[in-house]
Amino acid sequence: MLYAKTFAQSLPVGTPVLDDYYRRVQLQGKIDTNISFAIRPLTFNAPQISDIYDPEHDLPKTSTNAHNGLFFKILPLSWQQEYNSDHPYGWNDEAMIPAKGYQTLVSAGFYFRAGHLSIQLRPEFVYAANPGFTGFATGHSDQDLKNYYAFYNYIDLPERFGNGAYTKAFWGQSNIMLTFGSVAFGLSNESIWWGPGIRNALILSDNAPGFKHATFNTVKPLKTFLGRFEGQIIAARLDGSGYSPLLTTTTSTGTNLYLPKEHDWRYYAGFNINYHPEWISGLTLGLIRSFNAYHSDVSGFSGYVPFFTRYTKLDNAGSDGFGRDQLTSFYARWLFTKANAEVYFEYGLNDNSYNLADFIGSPEHSRAYIFGLRKMVPLSNKDANILVGAEITQMSQSVDRAVRPAGSWYTHSQVRDGQTNLGQVIGAGVGPGGNLESLEISWVSGLKKLGLSFERYEHSVDFYQRFYTDVNGNSGKWVDMSIALNGEWNYKNFIFNAKLQPVKSFNYEWLLKDYNPSQYYIPNNDAFNFHGELGITYRF
Repeated sequence: MLYAKTFAQSLPVGTPVLDDYYRRVQLQGKIDTNISFAIRPLTFNAPQISDIYDPEHDLPKTSTNAHNGLFFKILPLSWQQEYNSDHPYGWNDEAMIPAKGYQTLVSAGFYFRAGHLSIQLRPEFVYAANPGFTGFATGHSDQDLKNYYAFYNYIDLPERFGNGAYTKAFWGQSNIMLTFGSVAFGLSNESIWWGPGIRNALILSDNAPGFKHATFNTVKPLKTFLGRFEGQIIAARLDGSGYSPLLTTTTSTGTNLYLPKEHDWRYYAGFNINYHPEWISGLTLGLIRSFNAYHSDVSGFSGYVPFFTRYTKLDNAGSDGFGRDQLTSFYARWLFTKANAEVYFEYGLNDNSYNLADFIGSPEHSRAYIFGLRKMVPLSNKDANILVGAEITQMSQSVDRAVRPAGSWYTHSQVRDGQTNLGQVIGAGVGPGGNLESLEISWVSGLKKLGLSFERYEHSVDFYQRFYTDVNGNSGKWVDMSIALNGEWNYKNFIFNAKLQPVKSFNYEWLLKDYNPSQYYIPNNDAFNFHGELGITYRF
């Protein structure tokens, strides 16, 4: 175990290099195995490390000052950059947007604590060149456009954020908290990650910009005679992007396609609670539930505190009185420190069952799931390991859709902004109906990491299955295949991270080349995209 005096700093979700570093060293038993990594940001009086940004204690200087119960620290300056050569690609990049071309995110700030009170100010600034690219409206018929809007009018997920450069400043990873022992409450704009997944999370992730929320949460596992518990309850505000699904909003004959969203913010409430049994080392069992509604529709105790709403539709008939979207998931993670390994899953439902018998008879109705595992293989150099990891994310509907369609995750007929904030899904970055298989093989040593990752990504399968069929036996799905070279390195005060990822998009935007129904084989509209990332973090 690593022990030192602590000041309860939180490590923002997605912090380059460090966010994953702590999960890796937990596989080796170097930090508390009761930390689930399923409620983040982590508050670091849990792993009990004096400076979360200097876990190897190798900084030549420090900006940390503690005196008479006061604590002050200048937070690292982070400059993250991203580039796509042909069309948008990538997720889990917080305030960055899906865009072609170059974009950058800069963040910095400070952390201050006096007694029970702490303040973390870490604003973010984003710039994206956001040039034009070949989108869905290019090469598709009026009927295709109608189909597109029939799906995407029910979620705030613009293909392009305007027709020019995009700039925006955010509160970023900022909070003001009161901490008492193992629990804290306060106000925050930080990104939240719920669930054990690494590439995706079903309910909350850092795919969208952080949002304003009140939080009551544990800062370290609560110990009881039954085991340990972690938890978080939030009440939040989600905002719309103000953009249409496509820049093209009418057919060639002038028929309007776009149904504007409500001019109202959404009240989002949720909880995540997990349990570590005393008698089963390394096991975490968790439950998540969230609710999303337009604020003008919410009233009364059950509106603002909806957690006691029953799960089945039979029990809830007419109880809401307004349109409200809810998601639920349960998850497990099992950590095996002797084997330097972990296995985890998350299973979620987008549509409540009618009653218990309905759920037992058709548990796959409206389901999505994430399953993954990781293993560290020690090398002869005791400080170096080979890291092998794999994860599957399945968001598309099961075959149960043929009998009873469940709708697509994150979309909603009444809350038509869906489960989004500022135009990006707050859950799995692969989006509604997206599926992902990923594999990683890396050499790791402390903060240093070099490796390869392989991914297969199916775009919006629910949309495809609803509106398209294969032509003459050809597969019409839009599938991305990619291989990425990943690198992370620390040198004195600097931390560097980079990704070089060529992506081959098969049947990009579901387009076919030179369509002729008399042909047996019709070439798909394939596209090549280079996705690159480069980041520099300076630790004061």
